[in-house]
Amino acid sequence: MLRKAKISDVKEIQRLINFYAQRDLMLPRSLNELYENLRDYFVDEENGKVLGTCALHISWEDLAEIKSLAVDESKQRHGIGSSLLNQALKEARDFNIKRVFVLTYEPEFFRKLGFKDIDKAQLPQKIWGECINCVKFPNCQEIAFITELK
Repeated sequence: MLRKAKISDVKEIQRLINFYAQRDLMLPRSLNELYENLRDYFVDEENGKVLGTCALHISWEDLAEIKSLAVDESKQRHGIGSSLLNQALKEARDFNIKRVFVLTYEPEFFRKLGFKDIDKAQLPQKIWGECINCVKFPNCQEIAFITELK
């Protein structure tokens, strides 16, 4: 069942995200960061187990970011990631957000769903606040993508 995340989901969200972070496939998230940004997150859960998660973080009046899209390894290729992303994009449309970007190590997933490659330098400086505190800065290998919403 796809829904907005709840407080009771936070530890499972962190487990899922940090599983991939330990493999250098995404950035880790602390419990503090997840609690502070919980309203950004969606989850897909089944029988109380979080199978996937995705966040939509509003950056500016017309720009939002997809963050922490992760699906349990055993449930990949079942449409969970696409469903989570589509739900986040629906919410962006509900907020009248015009553009949604993502920084990712998984470019093909986003290309397949209509996102276009973009030079990171084209994104507003405001989004780099999180990057400065990252252990991978300034040698980050994430690829930037953007989509225009109708």
